[in-house]
Amino acid sequence: MKKQIPWWTKIPVKMVWSRLPFRYGFWRRIGVFRHGFMDNPGYVYNVFSRHWSRVDFARKGTGCQALELGCGDSLASCQIAAAHDIRKCYLVDVGRFATMEMDFYKALAAALRQEGIQVGDVERCTSVPEMLSLLNAEYLTNGLQSLKAIPSGSVDFIWSQAVLEHVRRSEFPETMKELRRILRPDGVMSHRVDLRDHLQEALNNLRFPRNVWESPLMSRSGFYTNRIRYGEMLEMMQQAGFDAQVVGVDRWNKLPTPRKKLAAEFRSVPEDDLLVSGFDVVLKPS
Repeated sequence: MKKQIPWWTKIPVKMVWSRLPFRYGFWRRIGVFRHGFMDNPGYVYNVFSRHWSRVDFARKGTGCQALELGCGDSLASCQIAAAHDIRKCYLVDVGRFATMEMDFYKALAAALRQEGIQVGDVERCTSVPEMLSLLNAEYLTNGLQSLKAIPSGSVDFIWSQAVLEHVRRSEFPETMKELRRILRPDGVMSHRVDLRDHLQEALNNLRFPRNVWESPLMSRSGFYTNRIRYGEMLEMMQQAGFDAQVVGVDRWNKLPTPRKKLAAEFRSVPEDDLLVSGFDVVLKPS
């Protein structure tokens, strides 16, 4: 049904909804403004496993420290991280979106244990703060400012799933520099980036000039993406001090939104670049 609704009707609707006096939990329950699918235990485990399996670093499996950027609707990653001998896990987001219902985390722990994956005695915890303390995890919800509070060179492994495209364009270079500062010299990052618009999975977000798209009216309405394209994002990662290894690229067969409909700044972007709908990248300090 969501795909059948025209993208241009979603913009005014979300603008109105985002300004109604309801907490995020209300919107999540009715399926609006969801921050990914991180409240699905199977999804969380598969996401972590994909990122974990594609990286290698000196302290992997020997009590390393890790950071998830954009944990979304749950803190389940800290359980899975603990099961992989990660002794300290930071969960960083731009707001308190994660569920605080312990029944969810207890069910996940039980399901993981049935698969032979030990995550600590989570079932005995009576609150999420108690669980975080047990697993030596920190939930930080002030975005870039939270990253700045993490000690330099303290993290071995950083990962994110469809998060980097949501970082404000104005904050993207500094975010990458902070991740580089936090990462150990022999550490590694793994990221999945989704370059589709979050309106109808095309390039409709590129129709708007920058002064419109980056305005508070648009950027605070629940469908913001920074619109940094594939080549430009890789270049910004390299400028922040990383060597980038692209391990997967998804492409459209043809442009899903006509080039003539794009804002002037995007009409000159090479077609090969615009055709990239998403990619996976592993980053190591250069």
